Amino acid sequence: MKALLDQLRSIAGEANVLTEGDLSAWEHDWRKRSQGKSLAVVRPATNMQVAQIVQACAAASVTIVPQGGNTGLVVGSTPDESGTQIVLSLQRMNAVREIDAANLTITVEAGCVLQAVQQAAQAEGLLFPLSLAAEGSCTIGGNLSTNAGGTQVVRYGNARDLCLGLEVVTAGGEVWNGLSGLRKDNTGYDLRDLFIGSEGTLGIITAATMKLYPLPASTLTAWAAVPSLESAVELLGMAHRHLGAGLTGFEVMGQFALSLVARHYPQMRVPLYKQWPYCVLIENSDHESDLHARTQFERLLESAMEEGLVTDAVVAENLTQAHQLWHIRESIPLAQAEEGLNIKHDISIPVSRIPEFCEVTDALLSEAIPDVRLVNFGHLGDGNLHYNVQAPAGGDNAAFLRKWEERVNTIVFDSVRNFSGSISAEHGVGSLKAGKLLDHKSPVALEMMRSIKRALDPNNTMNPGRVIRA
Repeated sequence: MKALLDQLRSIAGEANVLTEGDLSAWEHDWRKRSQGKSLAVVRPATNMQVAQIVQACAAASVTIVPQGGNTGLVVGSTPDESGTQIVLSLQRMNAVREIDAANLTITVEAGCVLQAVQQAAQAEGLLFPLSLAAEGSCTIGGNLSTNAGGTQVVRYGNARDLCLGLEVVTAGGEVWNGLSGLRKDNTGYDLRDLFIGSEGTLGIITAATMKLYPLPASTLTAWAAVPSLESAVELLGMAHRHLGAGLTGFEVMGQFALSLVARHYPQMRVPLYKQWPYCVLIENSDHESDLHARTQFERLLESAMEEGLVTDAVVAENLTQAHQLWHIRESIPLAQAEEGLNIKHDISIPVSRIPEFCEVTDALLSEAIPDVRLVNFGHLGDGNLHYNVQAPAGGDNAAFLRKWEERVNTIVFDSVRNFSGSISAEHGVGSLKAGKLLDHKSPVALEMMRSIKRALDPNNTMNPGRVIRA
């Protein structure tokens, strides 16, 4: 492999082909569930360097693991343990190439951190609405590769819905420039959509043209306690009717999930959770005025209280208070990690069926594992739950995972299928769930996916073993 490494150094520069020292930032996944070993971490600076690296690896029959911010949750962007794979990090490709305010678009390179994209848009008086807990470190390329969702999908959609065009290096080392800012282009197959959500298995996204929106005149946040999940679903419908397109976020948080935040981060002062099984977080973005937004919110909450859908509520008085409320929601995964190793599920269910799904699946898990603890929270507005399972209190978390993870996954995923849902809503498939697709995708769908993989990556060079197994 020395000849390949020398060639890679000549392409990307000596300092950008890493083979020694602490490479854990690239070789460990974010959840510390997997530790791989790479032949080298290669950090190109341009799309042409990416293309040359792909060509060199293809000629040497070396497989490539593309990587953005390495914040994924399904072990989709870290190398295996063989020491034969190249990790291709896009982090140096982080430029904002263009903002077209009249066209409401921004073109950025794949390694651009999500928060930097948001800030670049805001500097022009515009909004890039994709928002995730990991936005300070995740990258646009990774967001698109996993079709990331986040907290504003109810209004703006997933990463796929925000993307107008891509630049991609193919498995053959060619550069496809599809960076169109067009909202209408009916000239054949939508190649863009093949690469979005493919997790680097078909090619490497190197840049993207994304949609922008006008900044709202006012954004208000409310935190409300609800007596049941059924009430939360009814409140969501009421919020749609009262707020219309102004409804940009609707999160649900179970009592135990919030208790973990209160326990591990007592300085956050979690409101209204002790007496009620669920709380919801509602965001209203108004393009008229703060007064109009507040009036709408007050009418919504008054109507909800009159109908018994809300038992108590607080409305953030300023941006600082709003950020504090959102910070509580975003701290649930961190608090759960503080509590110990756990079994995560990123699932989607038709919103109307979520209460019944939780009732049925809660009972199945409690029957199988006495005293099991369920950390249920997520994006109720678009039907995406993070339905996580924590070991009984005082137990050995690692031993719990070894004994129960496969059984818990089977119970949850089978229930998801029974309720016409998906076992991956926004985190992707990666390697953790690749084996599960055989039971949760139709044979026709799987064969079409395999056919696309064979056509675009015939030598299985791109991120092998992820999403669809050869």
